[in-house]
Formats: sequence, structure tokens, C-alpha cells
Amino acid sequence: MKVSIIGCTHAGTFSAMNILKDHPDWEVSVFERNDNLSFLSCGIALWVSDRVSDPNKMFYSSPDDLAKLGANMYMKHDVTNVDFDNKKLSVKNLESGETFEQDYDKLVITTGSAPIIPNIPGIDSDKVKLCKNWINANELKENASDIKSAIVIGAGYIGAELAEGYATLGKETTLIDALPDVLAKNLDPNMSAIAEQDYKDNNVTLGLSEKVQSFEETADGVIVKTDKNEYKADIAVMCVGFRPNTDMFKDEFETLPNGALIVDEYMHTSKPDVFSAGDAASVHYNPTNDNQYIPLATNSVRQGILVGANIEKDTVKYMGTQASSAVELFGRTYAASGLTAVHAKALNKKVESVSLEDNYRPEFMLTTTPVLMNLVWDPETRVVLGGALTSMYDVSQSANLLSLAIQKKVTIDELSMVDFLFQPNYDKPVNYVSALAGAAVAKADSKVNE
Repeated sequence: MKVSIIGCTHAGTFSAMNILKDHPDWEVSVFERNDNLSFLSCGIALWVSDRVSDPNKMFYSSPDDLAKLGANMYMKHDVTNVDFDNKKLSVKNLESGETFEQDYDKLVITTGSAPIIPNIPGIDSDKVKLCKNWINANELKENASDIKSAIVIGAGYIGAELAEGYATLGKETTLIDALPDVLAKNLDPNMSAIAEQDYKDNNVTLGLSEKVQSFEETADGVIVKTDKNEYKADIAVMCVGFRPNTDMFKDEFETLPNGALIVDEYMHTSKPDVFSAGDAASVHYNPTNDNQYIPLATNSVRQGILVGANIEKDTVKYMGTQASSAVELFGRTYAASGLTAVHAKALNKKVESVSLEDNYRPEFMLTTTPVLMNLVWDPETRVVLGGALTSMYDVSQSANLLSLAIQKKVTIDELSMVDFLFQPNYDKPVNYVSALAGAAVAKADSKVNE
């Protein structure tokens, strides 16, 4: 069996590893435009702000590692065309310029994502940087010691982390976003407000609800003009999100509106013998029971594993995702899984929600710390659909608990009565997640009795 894999970051790497693990005698060829693979780009902000022990450890695999497993590695090779009818790839060696064709029996499209680069005047300036891959990471790290100021555009996780990183380095930092709140797509406003206050307390200028209209390069920096203000810094960094890198396959597959290849529960695309995974593909989003585009490394890894499991025959079904995530900003943890109330409203999905603040452990302890929590559920079934927590205490693993609850369709009633441990060092007799679910039950019951 001949398998060709186009693209090798997370989904491609795990596809190759798992195909070769189960089928060591298969001919597996990997085509990658870059000279590296498996780079954990979520660590860029940490590296830029001197919180990474060794940047080489931001790679968990290498071309040599896959070659040792038996893969034919074509690094710095670009697949320029795919003849799906005849199962043939056209390939260009980016170093020598040589071109050749290669046939396949099964094809895996893991071409990943590309940063969104809006058509804004001046965006091509050398003073406007990107934050996506190893090349970008090196550039941002190299100039971090030279710059005195930075403007970060985009207040999602990547932009929020990078702005926090620059602030901790003592750089004059500005964070701009067209949406009204920091982390608006991940958190509800009550938690975004906490993050925004932390930015202000750390001398970060916020330009929220502002749309960037132009960049103007100057002799010593760049001017960013929005529809409301004008900001100047040594550099600007674009962190406004990603799009699936699937332009070459336009009109060939069933896709989401943004071009992500729709895959079924076994990672098949709409074409026979063609699989996809990771940032090039859709995911099944459990809280809404539909296909969405959610480019997270965790989704890419799991889908890549499934490609390996199902490449010969349908064996393991995809369980879907809750888009669970977490970030630490200025020592405070934000962790979430599933729907927020704001996101549900945008999707016209009827939900109920509740907020609760509670100390994570008893007040008789010498110290304790409050946790602010949100929970979202279906008012008809009472099934948990989402939740988020923030605290100076590490509550990140509680988002994993909520993720499992959403995936297994646990009700608020069940979550309130889960057998959580109690020990004063760690929590209260009623665990804070139980307390949150209990508040949801009380609110739901009060509505029933109205």
C-alpha cells in the first residue's frame, strides 16, 4: 500500500507515526514545504518572553524520527497539484527546482492552516510580523531584545499571550481587537473584564472594538491606524486567526464556507481514499452537534491518530471535540470547554447559564483563593454544554472535567452530585465545580417552579 501525506505539522506527524506503527511494511511518503515538523507554535509567546528552557524542545518529532520509522521524507517539497482521478501527485523540490510525479493508493491531506492576513494598506511592511511558525518564532525572539514597544493585533489566545509576554519583558505594549472584549471567542464578558483589568494594571494599552485600517512604516517603527485611534511602536504583530490551507483543493471537496475539508467520523473526506485531519479539516463540535472549524493542536493530534487507525478500514470513530483550552496571563489561569453564553447567542442556540465565585478550599486554611466560574446548559435536557473558570489558583484541569461532562452528556444534576474528593489542602466538602453545578440546578429548578 502506498500512502502519501501532504503537510506534516501535528496531524501529518501523528498520521505518519500511527500508519507506520500499524503497517510497517507500507510505503509512506511525507511531503512538507518547510525543513521542520511538529513545531508547537503555542509556545511562541513563552519563548519570546524567556519562559522556555530550550526552543529545540518545542519540537516533539523530526524528519529523522519519521524516517527511522520507515517514512520516505520529502522535506522542502511542495505538492503543486493532485490528480485525484488517477491518484497522482505533482511535486516540486523547493531547493533544486526539480519536479516529479508520484502515485498513491491512499492520500492524507494535512496541509494545516495559514495566518489570516487581511488586505490592509501597509500590511506588507517589514515592521509588521506574523506569529505562526518556526520562522516567525525565530524572528520575534531575535528582535524581542531590541524593541522597546510592540502592537499586537488580535486578542484571541495567541495575541493575548504575546501581549502579556511583551508586557512582562517591560515593553510598551498595545493590544488591539475589533471585538469588544479580550478573549471574546473563548470567555464571557465577566471573565474578559478580569483579563482586561490585569492588562491595564500591567501598563498594556487596550484598543478594543477597533478595526485596523492601515499600517504606515516610519524610519523607526510603524504607525497603526484604526477606525478610532492611532498607535505607534517599533513593530506590529498580526494575530487575527487562521484559515485552512486548502486553496489548492478548491471545488474538489465538500467543505465548510471557509474551505475546511469536511470529514466524517473516520476522517474520510468526500473523495474515496482521501483522508484529512488537523487545521485543514472540520471537526465535529459536540456542544452544537455540527461541523465547525476549530484549529487547535489537540484536535490535530487526535484526528491524526484516527487517520492511522482508519487508513485501512473503518475502525475507530471520532468522538468530537469541545474545543477545550486554557491560558495563563499575568499569573492568572483561564480555562474553558464548550459553549459560552455569548457564543450560544451568536449561534441562536437557546441555553441557560450561571456564574458563581467560590474559594477553592476552606476559609480556615492560612490561604485560599477565589475561583470565578461560568456554566452553560441546555434548558430542555439540562445537559452541560460549556463552562469556564478563572483564578490565580491553577484551575486548568477543571476544564478537562467539564470537557468530559459535555462529551458524555452529563446533566447539571449529575455534575452537582459527582463523587469529588475532599481534603482541605485541595478543596471544600463541596468541590467548587459541584458548587457551580448546584447553582445551575437551583436556577433551573426556580425556572421550572415559576
